[in-house]
Amino acid sequence: MSGSMKVVLFCGGQGLRMRGDGMVVPKPMVTIGGRPLLWHVMRYYAHYGHTDFILCLGHGADELTDYFGRAGGRSWHITMVDTGLQASIGERLMQVAEHVRGEDVFLANYADTLTDAPLSAMVEGFRRSDAAVGLLAVRPSSSHHVIQMGPDGMVSRVDDAGVLHHWENGGYFIMRQQIFDELRPGQDLVPHALNRLAAHGRVLAHRHHGFFRGVDTAKDRIELDHAYRQGRRPWMVWESQLEPAAVAR
Repeated sequence: MSGSMKVVLFCGGQGLRMRGDGMVVPKPMVTIGGRPLLWHVMRYYAHYGHTDFILCLGHGADELTDYFGRAGGRSWHITMVDTGLQASIGERLMQVAEHVRGEDVFLANYADTLTDAPLSAMVEGFRRSDAAVGLLAVRPSSSHHVIQMGPDGMVSRVDDAGVLHHWENGGYFIMRQQIFDELRPGQDLVPHALNRLAAHGRVLAHRHHGFFRGVDTAKDRIELDHAYRQGRRPWMVWESQLEPAAVAR
């Protein structure tokens, strides 16, 4: 298991696509199995020994501060930084640079996806490279369909989006300090900073064929909550023996 690293979590977005669930809490606070989505992400990192978290707050900052500020009895160190309502991910990262200064390698996450990816293996592979940023690469998880058609618009084939031969950014990052040299006000981490690094061969992807699920819509949350209650929760890597009615500790 890799040594402990700081984890930057971007949890200040508005989560507009979740509004159809009657959501009155920020996206990271929607619940799966009675626990906030953000808790599940943090518990994943804690399983690998990374318990020093920096929360980049924005929309719904009060709700996150209230929940994680009173979540005593846990050996997690949580620093909360209000990075504004409109800042991009790149701008939020710039604002917390001082909190990871001196760290050779640190972790970062969009805080809206769940996975069973082997984090320690990702980190070890990254440390062996000279990349400035590592990221989790996953297959498209969209339920949409892609079509093939001719110039006349006649469709010749319809397939699930998953058959596309490309990979998506899964939002689980490993970073070295060089990332801060590529961030700019008014720009974002993706695509701006990462493309500058990628042009020089400084971005490393870890391909993951296992479980990965974004929580972008009310439908995503409902399906994951149902799966949790049925005992189908592969993202909970900290509990290898799960009973259907088990409660996360």
